Amino acid sequence: MPAMGKSNLFLTVVFLSGCMLWGAASAQGSDLLSQARAATQDIEAQLIDWRRYFHANPELSNREFKTSATIAAHLRALGLEVETGVAHTGVVALIRGKSLHPLVALRADIDALPVTEPAGLPFASLVTTTFNDQQTGIMHACGHDTHISILLAAAQVLTGMRSQLPGSVLLIFQPAEEGPPEGEKGGARLMLDEGLFERYPVDAVFGLHTWSALNAGVIGYRSGPMMASYDNFKIHVQGLQAHASKPWASIDPIVIASQIVLGIQTIASRQVNVTLAPSVISIGSIHGGIRNNIIPDDVEMLGTIRAFDAGMRKDIQRRLVTTVENIAESAGTTATVEFHYGYPVTVNDPELTAAMLPTLRSIAGVDNVIEIDLITGAEDFSYFQQQVPGFYFMLGATPAGQDAEQAPTNHSPLFFVDESTLLVGLDALVGIALNYMDLQGSD
Repeated sequence: MPAMGKSNLFLTVVFLSGCMLWGAASAQGSDLLSQARAATQDIEAQLIDWRRYFHANPELSNREFKTSATIAAHLRALGLEVETGVAHTGVVALIRGKSLHPLVALRADIDALPVTEPAGLPFASLVTTTFNDQQTGIMHACGHDTHISILLAAAQVLTGMRSQLPGSVLLIFQPAEEGPPEGEKGGARLMLDEGLFERYPVDAVFGLHTWSALNAGVIGYRSGPMMASYDNFKIHVQGLQAHASKPWASIDPIVIASQIVLGIQTIASRQVNVTLAPSVISIGSIHGGIRNNIIPDDVEMLGTIRAFDAGMRKDIQRRLVTTVENIAESAGTTATVEFHYGYPVTVNDPELTAAMLPTLRSIAGVDNVIEIDLITGAEDFSYFQQQVPGFYFMLGATPAGQDAEQAPTNHSPLFFVDESTLLVGLDALVGIALNYMDLQGSD
């Protein structure tokens, strides 16, 4: 994470000095925030219509052609400078205020998942495709349809007041958050590799995610590490085939694989410092052999690592390789580990988080802004946060009165969003953008 610098040090001073009300930094900021709240009320019906359109027309990662075209058309209709084809199908637009800086980035991910949606909603997805050689439906089962709609509505609200904005806003509609197809690049990392933040020198980045584990209208946040890094791995255990009635004639890769499964569990429980941060190592697939009475030649295992500390992430990878290789060697054979490196830890800048909380509390209510537990899921918003201070928060999706802890989770075909939460998300995203610009402009 880069050094905070003078401007973000100011955010800390503002927070500690007790400016705890939304728009408290200046009278101008308060006026802008009041205008924004009025404008968001007027656009709520359109916001819901957009959400239902994108929900009914989902597209997979790096294939969001219709989605990005629809986004770009609306942004151009607002008179914005629009850049398309970013990281294949991403769309970027700049809302120019009185000054280029402070430049606030607002991000929404736009891809859907290979999930078949059950019938029921009048705007349910009927889209199908072939994914990994299997026929499947496509569904916005992670809520990205709501993210697109909220950011489109934010674009309309902020564009309507751009002559009064003390800074500027970069709108990032990012493809492939769920991961690009095998053999392709995509997502936030490719956007940055293509020079997004060189073309647009962003000062801070904000994003939100609808979340089934919270009720509609509730906002969840966490300062510092919030979502885990993830790395997937493949373990190949080499054996020696023999008849199962004569195991001494074999090198049994199934037994070795079993020892490896147990051995790697001691990494999280006995080898790394559990007081520093939690971690998870899981095996999700084991495959070896075709008959009950033949010891196979080899076994292949697939697994994942989740961590909340960058140094621990690397340490676990190293320990995994050592454990796998040593167990195999002790059995007189070899085993290899192949990593697929995933997203870094999602880390909310502590000073930026503290400075934005008064805005969120004013919008959702003090009791509806809560600190949440660590999330072992991963997010490629983390790549943006490695470049500039960032703040990412969760927006409740489960209807009020229902037990959010028992609700179908994100990525489930039964994932459901109570649309009353959309306006809260819009107010929050617009509010923190305006508050950040106002605070920076007061420096």
